[in-house]
This record gives sequence, structure tokens and C-alpha cells, in this order.
Amino acid sequence: MFARLTPVVKNLLLINIALLLIPSFLNFELAQYFGLRYIFAETFQPFQFITYMFLHAGFGHLLGNMFALFIFGPMLERFWGSKRFFIFYMVTGVGAGILFGVVNFIEMKQLESAAEQYIENPNYEAFVSFIQENAGYAYSQWYEFTDAYGENPGKQEYIDGSIQRVKEVVRFQGNVPLIGASGAVFGILLAFGMLFPNTELFLLFPPIPIKAKYLVTFYGLYELYAGIQNVPGDNVAHYAHLGGMLIAFILLKIWQKDNSRFY
Repeated sequence: MFARLTPVVKNLLLINIALLLIPSFLNFELAQYFGLRYIFAETFQPFQFITYMFLHAGFGHLLGNMFALFIFGPMLERFWGSKRFFIFYMVTGVGAGILFGVVNFIEMKQLESAAEQYIENPNYEAFVSFIQENAGYAYSQWYEFTDAYGENPGKQEYIDGSIQRVKEVVRFQGNVPLIGASGAVFGILLAFGMLFPNTELFLLFPPIPIKAKYLVTFYGLYELYAGIQNVPGDNVAHYAHLGGMLIAFILLKIWQKDNSRFY
């Protein structure tokens, strides 16, 4: 089974696995320093556009990405050669991080604007609306406070407390690091679908065969839908996935202009 592994895929698998296991022995959280931060966060560093793609939140997160790399990566590496495959992996991963950063910048500016509006005119209804729209994960955590605020909407203690919580949401959202190889992996998925569109893949759930081009189309449309929906509490970086697919599409089209380079 592992004999099918190509050099770059094998090394990427080993690096990602090692970077998940090593911190547990060192009692050090790599994501806090090497995860991709909001570009205006105090902890942002340019190198995070590269390092974020080698870190994962846990075994399940790692397994999902590395399984896709294991399945689709070797065929692409054999088709392109190791050097071109590595370039593709890195460019799509970094590109996905950059495009996610652009979307994150826009979303943070909208969040900061909503917070400023609330701070200028704090009231119970606006606080509930702000939390539901921007921090659904904290609604149950602050339920008692919110309930008490609703019973005492004019009490300065609760007004000040609500302002403090709104500021806390902005600080929290601005310091959540992006980690994972999903951008590069979705780039690989798109490349596979474009280069080998009629290859039949057998899904586990549901257990049916499906051509690569349809699977890629489904994933792309789902990520677009999920990104637009922007459901509160959804911590999946859908725009990073779409960014990886977009960069992959552009890169493939550039390479295809020169058949001698592409083949």
C-alpha cells in the first residue's frame, strides 16, 4: 500500500505527522506562533503564510488532509515530476492563505465596524443581535449575563459588561490562527479532477462510484455555499479551500499555455 508513495508526498506526510506529534512531547503549542494570523494582529508574521499549512488541530484534521494527499498526490507527482508537484503544493497552499487573509481582513473590518456601532449606542437588543451574528459560540457561555442584561437594560453595570464582551469578541476573532493543509489539498483535488476527469473514484459515504470531475465540482460548490452562508460557530476555513482551488486552476492554465513545460 505504501509502496505507491512518491518522494514529495512521503516527505509531506512525515513532516505533517511529526509536527502534530512533537508538540505533545515538548508541551508547546506550535499554532500559537506558526499559525496564520489576521494580518493586523500583533502576533502576525509573514512566514506564517508558509508555516500554517504544516500544522493541524488534531488527529481527525490531519487524517482528512493527509488521506487526500495520500490518495491523489502520488498520481500527480508521477505526472508532473517531484519538482513541479512540490511547487504546485506550495503555491496553492500559500495562495490559499493569502486569499483567506483578504477575506479575513474584510470580515474583521465588518466586525470592528459593528462593534464600534454598538459601543456608540449600547442596548440589550443590539447586544443580542451582535452576539448571535458574530459570536454564536459564546451565546450559551454568556446566557446568564445576557438574561440579566435583558432584565436590567438600563443598568450601567450590564451596559459596561456588554461593551467589554463585544470588545472581547473582536480580540478573539482577530487572534484565531488558520492552520491546516486544506488549501493545498483542495488544489490537488482540483488538479486531479482537471487532469483525470473521468477517473472513477469509489466513495465510502455513500458507497458509490463517482467520476473525479463530478466530485471536484461538488466540493467546489459546497465550499462556496458554506462560505457564503458563514454559519456562526463554523470554524472551517471555506475560503481557504476555495482559494486553493482557484490558485490551482490559475496555475494549471498558465502551465497549459506551454505544452512543453506542462508535459
